[in-house]
Amino acid sequence: MDTTPPLPLRKQRDYRLLWSARTISITGSEVSKLAVPLTAITLLTASPAEMGLLTAAAPLPALLFGLQAGAIADRLTRHRPLMIACELVSCAAAATVPLAWLLGVLTVPWLIIVALVIGTAGVIFKSANFPYIAAVVDPSQRTEAMAGFHASYSVASVSGPGLAGILVQTLTAPFAVLAEALSFLASAVLLRSIRTPEHNEPSRSSSMWRDIVEGLRTSLTHPTLRAVLGAGVTINFFAMAYIAVYMLYMVNTLDIPKGMIGFLTALSGAGGLLGAWLTSRLSKRYGENRILLVSVLFFPLDILAVGLLTGPLWVKLTVLGLTGVMTGVIVVAFATCMGVITLRDTPAALRGRVNATMTFAVQGVLAVGGLVGGVLAEFMGLRPVILLSAAGIALSSLWIWLSPLRPNRPQTSHTPPAPPHNPAPETLKNLIESKRHSVI
Repeated sequence: MDTTPPLPLRKQRDYRLLWSARTISITGSEVSKLAVPLTAITLLTASPAEMGLLTAAAPLPALLFGLQAGAIADRLTRHRPLMIACELVSCAAAATVPLAWLLGVLTVPWLIIVALVIGTAGVIFKSANFPYIAAVVDPSQRTEAMAGFHASYSVASVSGPGLAGILVQTLTAPFAVLAEALSFLASAVLLRSIRTPEHNEPSRSSSMWRDIVEGLRTSLTHPTLRAVLGAGVTINFFAMAYIAVYMLYMVNTLDIPKGMIGFLTALSGAGGLLGAWLTSRLSKRYGENRILLVSVLFFPLDILAVGLLTGPLWVKLTVLGLTGVMTGVIVVAFATCMGVITLRDTPAALRGRVNATMTFAVQGVLAVGGLVGGVLAEFMGLRPVILLSAAGIALSSLWIWLSPLRPNRPQTSHTPPAPPHNPAPETLKNLIESKRHSVI
């Protein structure tokens, strides 16, 4: 057996290509988050109802097709061709926006369809990308690799809005969407250049429903997977309740200048870069389990500080700046360790489905949390909802503390037995734009 340590990730050509593909693609998507709504509002005079549909179109595919995408990913011998195809489909869909505007046929329903197509391709891409990481990255380097991918999101969250503003100002909103199309195309070219061979052992099944249920069953019955899933859902639910009232509270209660809110958000993105650097190094000494526990213990501190904050403006800005950076660090640390533990403790034949289940749950709960936060604020006020959100997020630590992930807790093997290889196995997945509190 070859015991030669792998090269550092920064020297591995294929990892650099994979990381660059994701960073470019995500940054292009950040540009479209500003360009598409501006196109609808300023050029197509979209109504509030149409804007609501356009906003809902992007995350909807994760709820409609997320679980099925995971099942499809687990049936593949090679994941990269599907990932390339998804990027090319997204490129073609985004490119229709400036083309339709030139031809005079662009409408809000057109934008909604484009958002649905790109969203669906993105869901399928993510389901294939998660197990594909195992083919490109050595197991000993997965934490560093995951941290690198989360750093991509931090880079995009900091640079994307500024780039979007420049492109919209110089090219107009419809043509700024062309940047997203080109980013998808560049990602596909970079992925096509990867040379690492992939020989995944596909799962055997005769039923999509049985595949989905197997992924759900594994996520809910395996102790460590259930713990990270429960923690992720708890954090995202209460984080979204907080985000639903965050902007109102910052402007109306704390009297924070509107221009400073964007700066504070950028600090959180910078904290994400610091979090990626720290996590990849600390994990080598303390392990992912300990970092995960520490991150959930610190998660509610930013929200608690916001809920208790008073005093002159400079004190508020200083505290919010420091806690914003800390939030970026903690979010990336948690998300990185969650991804590594999920990849580590899930059988290879179930990685796509388990990841899809995780994504489905932690993203699906966002809508519920936002609704609850808004309704509670009507009856309780803004500050009580924020303090309640901090207390709710603190509960996420119980999921980790009561699981085998707790340090020094007696535990059995992390890896569950592989599913039976028969055709009918037994039945039994954004940072929020305004604040980076959601974990996936």
